Amino acid sequence: MDEQAQLTHTIIGAAIEVHRALGPGLLESAYEECLCHELGLRRLVFQRQVPLPLTYKGVNLDCGYRLDLVVAQTVLLELKAVEQILPIHEAQLLTYLRLSEMKIGLLINFNVPVLKQGIVRRVL
Repeated sequence: MDEQAQLTHTIIGAAIEVHRALGPGLLESAYEECLCHELGLRRLVFQRQVPLPLTYKGVNLDCGYRLDLVVAQTVLLELKAVEQILPIHEAQLLTYLRLSEMKIGLLINFNVPVLKQGIVRRVL
């Protein structure tokens, strides 16, 4: 397993641990807080609520976009607590990857019976 695959595997393991402990039905902010704790326990370096400026016609604009989590400066995490992942959520992940110039993204929806059903991995 290469380094990036190992990293995403570790992140997913942390998310599964949070989901096992909490189950579905909470706010996204609760899952984010607990996932940050789990990532810290795994000694992963991460940033949360990272500002994402939008460049339009050569001008940087602060539109208030924020990346939920960035792990090891390489994996973008977009967290959700929604009934189901919709195409717009996947489009959001791909747009955030493109704007941030990152290559790997995980869309994690905690509002599912089994977390594996709520994970989408995308690589640009």
